[in-house]
Amino acid sequence: MSGSDVTRGGVEGARPGRDAPTGAGAGHGRHGRHRRRRGRGEQPVVPEARFSSYYGRPVLKRPTWKAVDIAGYLCLGGLAGGSSLLAAGAQATGRPALARTAKLGAAGAISASLAALVHDLGRPARFVNMLRVFKPTSPMSVGSWLLAGYAPLTMAAAAADVAGRYRVLGAGATAGAAVLGPAVATYTAVLIADTAVPSWHEGYRELPFVFAGSGASAAAGLALVCVPAGQAGPARRMAVLAAALETGAFQLMKRRMGLAAEPFERGRAKRLLRAAEALTAGGTALAAVAGRRRGGRAPAVVAGLALLSGSAALRFGVFHAGVASAEDPKYTVVPQRERLQGGPD
Repeated sequence: MSGSDVTRGGVEGARPGRDAPTGAGAGHGRHGRHRRRRGRGEQPVVPEARFSSYYGRPVLKRPTWKAVDIAGYLCLGGLAGGSSLLAAGAQATGRPALARTAKLGAAGAISASLAALVHDLGRPARFVNMLRVFKPTSPMSVGSWLLAGYAPLTMAAAAADVAGRYRVLGAGATAGAAVLGPAVATYTAVLIADTAVPSWHEGYRELPFVFAGSGASAAAGLALVCVPAGQAGPARRMAVLAAALETGAFQLMKRRMGLAAEPFERGRAKRLLRAAEALTAGGTALAAVAGRRRGGRAPAVVAGLALLSGSAALRFGVFHAGVASAEDPKYTVVPQRERLQGGPD
């Protein structure tokens, strides 16, 4: 030791002024005492770190999903779920043209959605393997079983309607698909929010409502394109309610997300989401006007196409915002620091 020995009673033989002080009180003479009196403590000499990688690797692994496959899968699932609800309502109120369009739309959309998912997975066996177990805590497992039960119901409902036979079976399949429809339209929001991707994960509260509104808007749009005006009343009303739910939930989500909402206002995601807002608002307004006019289906068709396009643009915008948030480390690191500085709740 430096000229002194440590004993149980303290330090013996210490010579004041010879051992270097350490810690917050380090200093010389009155300057050191002045710093101690002010209670400033230790000051950092290294600037705050800005993380761009972890030992040369990204903080988060960028999602490897293909945009066309997975964003298309998100969009088509919403269209299918919303169409099943519309089909059940149309069948119950005696609107056969609307019911048939919605049933065929649900069956076609869920088939295309499954095809997009399998294409991204690489081979059908990978989807089948997800059905080997049922894990309630896994959105992927629950979603796989949900699709496995929902898709056959939509097929049976559409087939019975087109064939004009097995009406009881068809009615039961239509009702069953309508029961599962809301879950099909929204479980993909739970699925992506369950990841570590900041702009998906931080929106876990409102994102299912955003997807519900978007799916219903797409279903209404398909009906407006294909169904005569006399039977399209429920579709027009669904379009108005869906637009209100989608827009309101999305704005609330962005306000609550804090920094993680920033990718929604940048780059490709911003352009897609701005287009989605304009198309959904314009399509909804035009659908309402088309319902009051007699003769001519052009406004209804344009409104339906705008709603379909707006729903797709929103899903693709959400997808690209999530990818952008995973690529930039600040959306992962800064919120974590803020939570740590805030302490336990």
